[in-house]
Amino acid sequence: MCYTCSLELHIALFLFFAGVLGGALNAVAGGGSFIAFPALLFSGVPPIQANATNAVALWVGVTASSGAYRKHLDISRRVMAPLAVTSVIGGIAGAFLLLRTPAHTFLRVLPWLMLGATLLFVFGGRLSRGSKSGLAHDASRTAIAVAATFELVVAVYGGYFGGGVGIMNLAMLAALGMTDIHAMNALKVVLGGIINGMAVVTFIVAGAVAWKPGLIMIAGAIAGGYFGAHYAQKLPQSWIRTFVIAVGTGMTVYFFWTAYA
Repeated sequence: MCYTCSLELHIALFLFFAGVLGGALNAVAGGGSFIAFPALLFSGVPPIQANATNAVALWVGVTASSGAYRKHLDISRRVMAPLAVTSVIGGIAGAFLLLRTPAHTFLRVLPWLMLGATLLFVFGGRLSRGSKSGLAHDASRTAIAVAATFELVVAVYGGYFGGGVGIMNLAMLAALGMTDIHAMNALKVVLGGIINGMAVVTFIVAGAVAWKPGLIMIAGAIAGGYFGAHYAQKLPQSWIRTFVIAVGTGMTVYFFWTAYA
């Protein structure tokens, strides 16, 4: 079936700028799906196909933002490898879950996940203060195991829906002792790229992507992802942290409203 076969100019521009904003938001804090996904629904794409198309578009945007963050990515293989493996497993599992279960069931749980992630980001640094178990080059096996377990949960969620997966990854990194927001964003971009990449492959194979609106949104997400990451690094870290908290709070309120109002 062909969704939005003849896109009018104003709809195409709407999808492009939604891709720009979604890509930029994902590069800085996460949560770009809460702009891109509703935009696809508004353009006439059914929910499951909109979710799959959103995942493809914003995955390309996240990949584009990785170039701007590459100088901040400084993590050892012994730390990166377990996180990458669990991201692959969770991303595939979450994508299969989306294709086989009704989305409304998960949306009832989503507000609580977002609330927990936002609170963890706010207070994670205090919880880990003075701890020697952060994700540094000499991270302990316990710290790596905890991070990999958390990442598996985040990856399943990311493969299923993806909205706010960046916030959840930032929360995990804050709780495990990372304090440099730009280094955190660099690692978040890599992990998010792996998670969404696995989901993207699954959605494409399943034929769940609406390509006409998707290609327009991909173009916008590439521009937004790269320039959002580039200019975010010029801002004070305290501003970026405040923005992350604001995004997390807004998404939490939105999902509580849509799920329980």
